[in-house]
Amino acid sequence: MGRTGVLLINIGTPDDPTPEAVGRYLREFLMDEYVLDMPFLKRWLLVNRVIVPRRKHYSAEHYQKIQMPEGSPLLVHTQRFAAGLVTELGNDYVVEIGMRYGNPSIAAGLSKLKKAGVDRIVAAPLYPQYTQSSFETAIAETRKQGKKLGVSDKVVFLDPFYVDADFIQANANVVSGHLKTHTPDYVLFSFHSVPVRHIKQIDTTDHCRVNESCCAEVGAANANCYRVQCHATTRAIASAVGLTADRHTTCFQSQFGKDEWIGPSFEGLLKELPKRGIKNVAVACPSFVADCLETLEEIGIRGREEFQEAGGDNLTLIPCLNSEPLWIKAAANLMRKASAA
Repeated sequence: MGRTGVLLINIGTPDDPTPEAVGRYLREFLMDEYVLDMPFLKRWLLVNRVIVPRRKHYSAEHYQKIQMPEGSPLLVHTQRFAAGLVTELGNDYVVEIGMRYGNPSIAAGLSKLKKAGVDRIVAAPLYPQYTQSSFETAIAETRKQGKKLGVSDKVVFLDPFYVDADFIQANANVVSGHLKTHTPDYVLFSFHSVPVRHIKQIDTTDHCRVNESCCAEVGAANANCYRVQCHATTRAIASAVGLTADRHTTCFQSQFGKDEWIGPSFEGLLKELPKRGIKNVAVACPSFVADCLETLEEIGIRGREEFQEAGGDNLTLIPCLNSEPLWIKAAANLMRKASAA
């Protein structure tokens, strides 16, 4: 039995929190046809002439607010997680990181695994739920780079793990620990939003209505639906923690542009909850396994300010799994199962 390589894939982060580095990162990210699904020329003009010039300075300021002494939180937490996974998996496994955008790249990670002489590679998109704009593009890029490096036949992919029992228990452990020390009135489970059309594009049976009844349970017709998977994750964590239906809800963050996005929106709830007398809120983000701009800044800084401006007293961010020991054990089990399949 030879050694197994593990490629941990996440979205990525700018090399530095500067407008120049953020601009490079945004160009690579937004030029991905899985992210902005429009004709190439239109996408190029929109990204390079409109979005990046306007957003690189604004986004760089946000990155600067959360920068850790060791670097970007997403990269730092992923590196710590990878180190823990190496210890947990043992000498039969080689673990590398490959970011979909930025550095270290998927190509660089695969190249290291090839040089290590592994017999198989578990490519692990660290997205619990399936979306075209995160999970699918990670798979497509890994296949592309794997073919270039001549390792395609060695690669297997980790499936979405949105209700994996160990993943849920790791989340429940973090959430319950936070609730004991902060005692909020209400918990928001906030997931990264996607355009409604992305949901519709994979709905081959015309099942999707993008509403609560449609997402109440996972079945054959909606098994790959991101929204239904998010709701399933929420239900599983809430059940494990003992949160009743009147004390939590699922919402979606990070909408931008003029498209219709799946909801309800996180920002909308920040304004609505104080009117309902809910003044102390905790927010968990189970579509992210590592804290990053979208959790630390968008939720933990801007979200808290917006909630207080709307009449709320306090909003606390529940940390992501990061390098929690239970998450490392859960991930190790996922890697072992995938490599044995």
